[in-house]
Amino acid sequence: MAGLELLFHSVAPGISCPQDALLCYLHWKLITHDYRCLGPGDQPGVNERKSEMLPTGWNADKELYTLRYRLKDDSRDLLLKAIMMDGSIILNIMEPKSQKVADLTLKVTDYVNPEHLADFDKVYQNTEELQTRIVHHIVSPFEDTKEHIRTREEPKHERNPSPPNPPDHDPLWIPPRHPHGSRQPNWQDPMGPFAVGGEDLDPFGGRRGGMISDPLRSGYRNPMIDPSSGLPSRLPPGSVPPGARFDPFGPPGANRSGPDPDHLPPPNYDDMFM
Repeated sequence: MAGLELLFHSVAPGISCPQDALLCYLHWKLITHDYRCLGPGDQPGVNERKSEMLPTGWNADKELYTLRYRLKDDSRDLLLKAIMMDGSIILNIMEPKSQKVADLTLKVTDYVNPEHLADFDKVYQNTEELQTRIVHHIVSPFEDTKEHIRTREEPKHERNPSPPNPPDHDPLWIPPRHPHGSRQPNWQDPMGPFAVGGEDLDPFGGRRGGMISDPLRSGYRNPMIDPSSGLPSRLPPGSVPPGARFDPFGPPGANRSGPDPDHLPPPNYDDMFM
């Protein structure tokens, strides 16, 4: 409790009752939270200034204490009034600007030993509980208000701002369109050291060639698949379900109409002497 002993000894000659000692402790706790005392009474006095010390006349009335405080950065004022009633002291603090009020009631003899008012080492008791109650009920409510005002005044920032465009970015540039089926497959390099035998090991892996023919990867644009290719007659309807993958019976387009150079007979094929 650095600073409390010096404060207590500075006002010890004027401490004549337990509530004086308790107000001295409360004043010290406000000082440790960056508040400074402006003076006694409800109205500001002449040539008053912020001070860490208790002002003259702070305990003139033993039944009603009135003190005014201000933060070091001048962002908030507090008006403190302490009223004695049946051995307890009722602490009432108000922020004039926002009209927010906080209060706390303490039984004086729970925290001050009236038999040792002049002995700093014995005058205070249960100081950890006293400190916790003052911070929770008197100091913290106004710190929350300060954070709320700061958040409201600060401009809002996007959580995930868009990354800046590269220097050569053109907002009017339209990327080229690639209709379905116009892109060529990404064939592997046939001269690669690991390309040997890859077509047979993975015939549908996007490589060229292999023992199994895949009409969908033949290189032709949208090839027409005929399930009856290579058969002398057509398959009955429904033999091959739509979209089914199968090995064709013959090369694609084997039954297409029109002349086929591979089917032309050689010259003079019917000459028995040839």
